[in-house]
Amino acid sequence: MSSNSVHLLSFITLILIMVTNAYGVVDEYVRDDFPADFVFGAGTSAYQYEGAVLEDGRTYSIWDTLAHYSGNNIYNGANGDVACDGYHKYKEDIELMVDTGLEALRFSVSWSRLIPNGRGPVNLKGLQYYNDFIDILISHGIQPHITLHHSDLPQILEDEYGGWLSRKSVKDFVAYADVCFREFGDRVLHWTTFNEANVFALGGYDLGVLPPGRCSYPFGYINCTNGGDSTSEPYIVGHHLLLAHASTVRLYRKKYKATQHGFIGINIFAYWYNLDSNTIEDEKAAERAHDFYEGWFLNPLVYGDYPEIMKKNAGSRIPNFTKQESERIKGSFDFVGVNHYDTISIKNNPSSFEMETRDMYADMAATLIVNGTDMFPTQSEITPLGLQKLLNYLKEKYGNPPIYIHENGQGQPRNGTLIDTPRVEYLHAYIGAVLDAIRNGSNTMGYFTWSFLDLFEMLSGYKTSYGLYYVDLDDKELTRYPKLSAHWYASFLKGKNMSGIFENVNSQETLSSSY
Repeated sequence: MSSNSVHLLSFITLILIMVTNAYGVVDEYVRDDFPADFVFGAGTSAYQYEGAVLEDGRTYSIWDTLAHYSGNNIYNGANGDVACDGYHKYKEDIELMVDTGLEALRFSVSWSRLIPNGRGPVNLKGLQYYNDFIDILISHGIQPHITLHHSDLPQILEDEYGGWLSRKSVKDFVAYADVCFREFGDRVLHWTTFNEANVFALGGYDLGVLPPGRCSYPFGYINCTNGGDSTSEPYIVGHHLLLAHASTVRLYRKKYKATQHGFIGINIFAYWYNLDSNTIEDEKAAERAHDFYEGWFLNPLVYGDYPEIMKKNAGSRIPNFTKQESERIKGSFDFVGVNHYDTISIKNNPSSFEMETRDMYADMAATLIVNGTDMFPTQSEITPLGLQKLLNYLKEKYGNPPIYIHENGQGQPRNGTLIDTPRVEYLHAYIGAVLDAIRNGSNTMGYFTWSFLDLFEMLSGYKTSYGLYYVDLDDKELTRYPKLSAHWYASFLKGKNMSGIFENVNSQETLSSSY
């Protein structure tokens, strides 16, 4: 490392003393300031991490199909065929997790690796992989937090009956979850049914940028040649996800809860909104956005039905719950997982509601402004007060449910540098915001940074990285190297002085060594 870099790191020490204060959140804290049962971890997901897409019996998921579709919106035509090769390198990666001091790992099971035909026989090699993964994590004191569906329905079910557009998907998902509970539930206590259920429905069936890449003109971000109806399909898919979630929770509670003693929830994506102008119209637009984003799933889970504004604006395009469905969905969670990265601006847009045909965003009658005009920025701005306000909002709106921050992190251009100073600043500020929220009464139970390694990312492929560890894609071994953020996070988790890591990291050799 050059002398300039050493001077930079010394300067960062001073910055971090001031940074969170400048952002309006707690400026000094240590690991022991959090509740004793609070858990810190990091995350990956199967398609983004494992690779080995056709190895040992795994079949294609809808992610594989979209990534190989020439009309997708993924940067530079990237795919997850190899990704981080986690299928072969997981033991090495778990050693890095131990070095970092992770208390938990959030990861997903690939449905098409475990049950290649979507239903029926279990793939024994896939089963062995996940059993080994879980056992090694636990042997090192790392809690496994499993997500059952991370946008990767088996393609065979998409081909057979249209995937999540069909209610048949509910039965098949519950059967798949049953296998996971039966095989892994004696060691796994934390289950999430769906990752970013709201974004999966919107990205996959309105904008077309996520699997299965369905949309209709003029709403899609791609050419919409895969078919679809952006005006109705997101609502239908969201409805089926809620039914599948509730049925899965019901199964777990009836069949497994008494012996396994685990917890089950669902995960959603959430922004915080700053008003574009201090007007009552923009304030109401923000309220609608919260209802359409978080309320879409949380309102049924807490109150048994969709928000009134959604039912009013979407009309017959959003399905109704029967009385029995409503009763089963209400209360069907032990926790809520929240993925949060950004605070964005919002303004009222009544003209969108006057369109002849409307998607969900038009039904919302609001314009979302991310980093000015960029809907998918390369690097997230640091606005931790947004997370604190979001947690307070969820506390007040939904009765203070137990919450895990399942994803939070800063994307940066993947340029090979290990000195990811802005990410350290980001993590320091946002973890401080979580602590402030807890001190204000939020029932937040854990924090997982996204991501443990540089992964294949859903929209940007390998252009953007979120990892604590750099993965060298030009090296056939895909060698991992800790970034400054990995050292910072390890220092925090191990209860060390927050500034000490910058004094100790003074050479390139140190960056690639163990802690």
